[in-house]
Parts: sequence; C-alpha cells; structure tokens
Amino acid sequence: MRLTTFILGAAAGGGFPQWNCNCDVCRLAWAGDPRVKPRTQTSIAVTTAPNESSSPGDAPFVLINASPDLRQQIVATPALQPRGLRMSPIAAVVLTGGEVDQTAGLLTLRERGPFALYGTAGTLSTLAANSIFGVLAADVVPRKAVHPGSPFALPGGIEAELFLVPGKTPLYLEGDNPELEAETDANVGIELRANGARLVFIPGAARLTAAMATRLAEADVVLFDGTLFSDDEMIAAGAGVKTGRRMGHMPVGGPDGALAALAGLGRRRILIHINNTNPILIEGSPQRRTVEAAGFEVAEDGMRIDL
Repeated sequence: MRLTTFILGAAAGGGFPQWNCNCDVCRLAWAGDPRVKPRTQTSIAVTTAPNESSSPGDAPFVLINASPDLRQQIVATPALQPRGLRMSPIAAVVLTGGEVDQTAGLLTLRERGPFALYGTAGTLSTLAANSIFGVLAADVVPRKAVHPGSPFALPGGIEAELFLVPGKTPLYLEGDNPELEAETDANVGIELRANGARLVFIPGAARLTAAMATRLAEADVVLFDGTLFSDDEMIAAGAGVKTGRRMGHMPVGGPDGALAALAGLGRRRILIHINNTNPILIEGSPQRRTVEAAGFEVAEDGMRIDL
C-alpha cells in the first residue's frame, strides 16, 4: 500500500500574492513574472493506493488542515472532487492548530457532507467556543479529540500521531504577553504512516526540539515551516512590525534557522507555509539557491508525493 500526499496549498496565511500586498516578492507575482508561482494557503491531502502503479481510485482522503482556500484547492485537484451525487472522497480532516488559515476552510465543508474532524482537545475547544462552526452538524461531522503522542487510525489504513511543537496560541486568542515557544496542544505537528512509509508535517515551529529531531530523522519526507527566510524579513520589507519568532516561526536561514537545524534529518525535506515576503518563492534568487544547495525543496501547490 502506498502513501500519497497532495500539497493543496503551500503559502502562509493570506496566500501568495497576498491580496493587499505589493512587496518586492508579491509585485513579481502581480506582474506575472514566470520566476514566481502563485500559491494558496497551506493544506495537504493524504490517501493510500494499493501499489505504486495505481491511482487513489476509490480510496478516501484525509485533509490536514482546512485552509480558507479549500474550495479553490478542491477545484484544482480532481482526486478530491465528488465521485457521485453528494459523495465527496474527503473522509476526515485533522487540525494541527486553531489559526484562521488552518480552520476557515471547514466552513466550505458545511453542506451536510459526512466526515470526521480530529484535533487536540485544546483546538476542538477553540472551535466549540465559536458558534459559527456549529454549521458542521454533529450528526454528520463527529469531533474526535486526539491526545498528542497517542497513535490513532485514519480512513484508508493510515496511522497518524500528533506531537507537540513549540509555538503559540492562535493570533486571535493572544493576550498581552503571549508565550512564543510553549509546548502545548495549541500547536502540533503530525506524523502519517502507511506500509512503513513516514511523512511528517510541521507547518509552524518556533524551534526544533530533541524529540522532534529524533522523529524527523526516521521520516521519509519532512514538510517543515518555511514561513520567513530571515527573522526580520517582514520588518525589512516594510510589510509588518513583527519578527518571525514573534509570530511563532523560526527562520529558514541563519545559524539557528531551519536549514541548519534540520541538516541530515529526513530523506526528503520540503519547506511549506511560505510567507508572501519570502524570497525563496523566487526561482533563482540567492535565498532559493541557498535552500536548494542545502538539500531542501520549496513546496508548490499541486505537488504530489508518493511513498
């Protein structure tokens, strides 16, 4: 049995180009520069197929996070489109946090289509506190709380495990002095396993812990937080006032960035959740060349990973 992953969206919140941004990188996208490719907000879809030569066929799909761009992503991904009258192949959604760009797409799935919704107790309580998510009727969308560190079964024969990742609470729940590197169930990664294959997805990480490094060392594919190349990137671009670490994201470059931290971990490493200001979005840029020279890839919408 093969584990297949579709990258539905590879951008950070707001997508690329961001609707209200004309930074140096977005300006290239608005102008149609072929060196940059538009990207929707981060989400992936996983499924299984009997063997390497077969397509997913009738196998169910699991979404990891439901981005605000989910309808557009389904339109762009034929395998996720209905297989009969009101028969979606989407059988489950797993949330790695409660941010808007992780949950808003759930509202697209409100048309009484059955699927299971998984998340930590903290994330599900965040949804429960917002009455708008009541449009997901409990009789067709059961909510299943998952304890980090405890494996659980997903449709299609996929085994999954959530694990703690240093980060922070969703932006709209921040207090005056948010803890930026807390290891709580508000921010988790997920490991997906099938027939010995392992894929790890971490869209947001304030730092890499020893436990995370041990997990990544055994992974066939690592999809890791690529939000900003440098910590002060948004400030330098005039596009924001926060550093990456203030937003709960370690930078890609530098001695304490993702390239250095993940060196030698995982057989294939792909940066995802890329902010619109990040110059790695520009093919051939110095930062893109640095990433590629370190053995990393830059995620794009529509990428397919077969294990």
